[in-house]
This record gives sequence, structure tokens and C-alpha cells, in this order.
Amino acid sequence: MNIASLVRLLSLSAIWGASFLFMRMGAPVLGPGLLIELRVGLAALFLLAVSLVLRKQLRVRENWAHYLVLGLFNSALPFLLFAFAAKTLSVSMMSILNATAPIWGALIGAAWTRSQLAPRVLVGMVLGVVGVAILVGFDVSMSHQGTVPAILLGLGAAFSYGVATNYAKLAKKVDPFANAHGSMWAAAIIVAPAVPFFSNAVVPTPTIALAVLGLGVLCTGVAYLLYFRLISDLGAASALTVTFLIPVFGVLWGHLVLDEIISWNTWFGACVVVLGTALVTGFSPKSFFASVSSAR
Repeated sequence: MNIASLVRLLSLSAIWGASFLFMRMGAPVLGPGLLIELRVGLAALFLLAVSLVLRKQLRVRENWAHYLVLGLFNSALPFLLFAFAAKTLSVSMMSILNATAPIWGALIGAAWTRSQLAPRVLVGMVLGVVGVAILVGFDVSMSHQGTVPAILLGLGAAFSYGVATNYAKLAKKVDPFANAHGSMWAAAIIVAPAVPFFSNAVVPTPTIALAVLGLGVLCTGVAYLLYFRLISDLGAASALTVTFLIPVFGVLWGHLVLDEIISWNTWFGACVVVLGTALVTGFSPKSFFASVSSAR
């Protein structure tokens, strides 16, 4: 792997790991509705500016329905669910639950196509369940009110990403940048009705304002640009490595910024979940390094 691709991969992992930190900071203060509307709105405006510079067209008349579906399942719904979960769960917990998305994707894909799952995939799914059980079963916060529903919300967000993944495989081919840009405007429209009901009428502190700005522009707008560049340089399979790195940075940011305690079950549960995800996706370090070597 060349240095530039490695920097992009680590940067994207760190940025998406930070998204859970920013949600944990912003959701209790602003409320999930306002926080996510600001997130997708800022991302849409950022990508609009980029599209003007690059002269990229959305072709809304042709693709509006596609953007709405993608915006719902890949942005609006999972973002909102994680924002509600962020009022209760730690940054570490959310980032690890997010890593189960490929497992849900494989399960949904098998049910959708009525196909049998390979033994490797079944083992991966079992490991994913075991990993989540280890993560939550030995967590002291489980005794707190609202923790179980918040975990279900986090898993629901990962499930939504799985739906989006399978939809994208069957949907008509649209330019990746247009998908990102169009889906952000669609998500902003979808989330807007929730703002009056799930928002807090407060003036954010400078710290919270910076967290919201980072969530919208950096963790959504810039992150999409990095992700699509990685796909272009390394291929979709190698770019998927970011899924396994996000929990590492999520745990790290939660500990460094919010003083979250890193217990044995956090790391152990994360490792089991990531291993299960790797089996489900067919990822292997050997194939990863072989594919990125050709990108030099």
C-alpha cells in the first residue's frame, strides 16, 4: 500500500470513529432530531460546494426516488437511531455495534435472495452475536435505565446499513459522488419532520458547536470523499478494511476525550465482533495486502 492510501485509510477510520464521539457530545444537548438535521444539512451544503467546483450534476429528475431510498436507509434512519442511542451509550459501545453492519447485510441478503449461507458466514454471524453478548453482558452500565433499548437502537442502525448495502447492489448505477450528495439532501428532507419533536431549545456552547460542525462537514462530507477515493484506488473489498478499524478509534476517542473506561470486555467483545465481521465479508489480511500491493 502506498503512503497516501494508508493515510487516507487511517484518516477515514479515525474520522468515522470520531462521529460517535461527536454524537455522544451533541445528542444529549441538542436532541437527536436537531443534531442529525444539522449533520446531514451541513454535509449536503459541503458536498454542494464540492459539486460546483467539480461540476458534478445530481440529475434529480432521473434519480430522486433512488436518492430518497438511499438517504433513508444509509443516512437518515441509522444516524437518528445512533443519535438516540448516544444519549445513553458510550462511544465505544456504539462504534462496536456499528461494526455488525456487514453481518446484518449478509443475513438480509440471504433472506432477500432466498439463498443458503456458507458455513464461514454462519460462524461469523454466531461470533458477532457472541461478541455483542460479551460487550453488553459484562458492562456495568447495563444496570442503568434505558441501556437495553439504546443497544437495540444501535443494532437497528447497523441493520439499516445492511439494508442500504443490499439495496445498493440491486439499484441502478449512479455516480458515487452523486449518491453521496443526493442522499444527503434526501436525508435532510426525511429528518426535518423529526426536528420539532426531538430537539432541545438551547444555545450550544462553542465546544458543542464545533462537535456539530465536525460531525456534518468532517465525519460526513469529507469522509464520503475519502471513502470513494479509497474505493477508486484500492477497490471496494480493501476499502472495507475501514469497518474493522472504526471500533479501535471509537474506543480511543471515547477514552481520550470523555474518559470512558476501557474494560476487558470492551476489547474482547470488539475483537470477537470484528472477527465475525471478517468471516462474513470474506476479508483476510493476505488478500488485503495482495490487492493493495497492485495499487502502488
